Amino acid sequence: MSSSAEASAWAAAERAAREAYGRLVAYLAWQWRDLAAAEDALAEAFVAALTHWPRDGVPSAPDAWLLTTAKRALLQQHRRRSLEQAPEVLALFDGHDTPAEPPPSIPDRRLQLMCACVHPAVPEREHAPLMLQTVLGLDAKTIARATLQTPATLAQRLVRAKAKIRDAGVAFELPQADELPPRIAAVLEALYGAYTIGSDPASPAPEAESGLREEALFLAHVVVQLQPHDAEALGLLSLMLHAQARRPAQFSPEGEFVPLTLQDCALWQREPMLMAEEALRRAASLRQPGPFQIEAAIQSAHNQRAFTGQTPWAAIAELYALLVAQQGSVGARVGQAVAVAQTGQWAAALELLDALLAPTSGISVASHQPYWVARAHVLRGNGQVAAADEALQRGIGLTADERVRRFLLTHYSTAEQR
Repeated sequence: MSSSAEASAWAAAERAAREAYGRLVAYLAWQWRDLAAAEDALAEAFVAALTHWPRDGVPSAPDAWLLTTAKRALLQQHRRRSLEQAPEVLALFDGHDTPAEPPPSIPDRRLQLMCACVHPAVPEREHAPLMLQTVLGLDAKTIARATLQTPATLAQRLVRAKAKIRDAGVAFELPQADELPPRIAAVLEALYGAYTIGSDPASPAPEAESGLREEALFLAHVVVQLQPHDAEALGLLSLMLHAQARRPAQFSPEGEFVPLTLQDCALWQREPMLMAEEALRRAASLRQPGPFQIEAAIQSAHNQRAFTGQTPWAAIAELYALLVAQQGSVGARVGQAVAVAQTGQWAAALELLDALLAPTSGISVASHQPYWVARAHVLRGNGQVAAADEALQRGIGLTADERVRRFLLTHYSTAEQR
């Protein structure tokens, strides 16, 4: 076998893994109703591909070849088990001795698979990791780094989650109309969480897989393609695209962190911003208001600086007030306080932050790094320098990314000298 044939085979397998893994495992799980078995069979198919393709050539339809091979592996698994089970188990495979040839166009069952991953039988903390593993093929070690879990613990949880899906007889179909909205909402929340983990350098997971945000964005595209009339799905896609457009400006050429307000907006990418605006426009036309659309509008307002040279802080503060009224998360409340401060209302901003420290707020900010950095900024604006320094030190202590730590130390010491 020539080295060029081997290289071509590896390239084809890598392309299939990148572009078709989710579709293939979703289709297999939909047919066999066993997610773990579907993943194992597809893994066997890829191993077989790397054996046969260098020798026999890459097939004209690699996806179909992999699907047929995986089906054969599943059938063989169940045949081995049939010695201990009732013979009727083979009825699952329509009585065929060999798997039927796949359809010319493999139906896209990824949304069904994502809905199965957020079934009530699966613990909420496993929703995002399960989707990232099953739809994108990320390994447990990669996901564990991003979600601050040990690989062994996460792997065990994922195994148990897949067993629960199998044992509960979860249907790999779109839920009934009255069950679909909460499932889609859970899918969107999981994708948002994954994107945030993969993109926020101030989070406690700076070592998160660098491609995690792109993979979450990819899945957001998938949901919109399969549910084009879901306004919140469009809103999530819009806010991700707006945030993604600013990625080139988040770090200097020397690798130093640059916060949003100091970024050179000439470095922001126009095409993702325009795509984000189109998604937000489509969402608004559906007249189904929701928090992701408000967050997308906030990101859109920030990105207006690329076109007008100004950030509309008053409008952003109003949007955050709407968001707080809808969900009241700590992130929304901190964002509201910062936006209010940027309009010059320093005392009002401090009141908003103080309210989060009250026992009646029901919110814990003790380990929330953005809160303490925002508090330091607002206290300094109110002239309370000593209290600002104390809050800043607490924020720095909660910052895991050394680049962000350097910025906080340098920026505020420079501000003090001024």
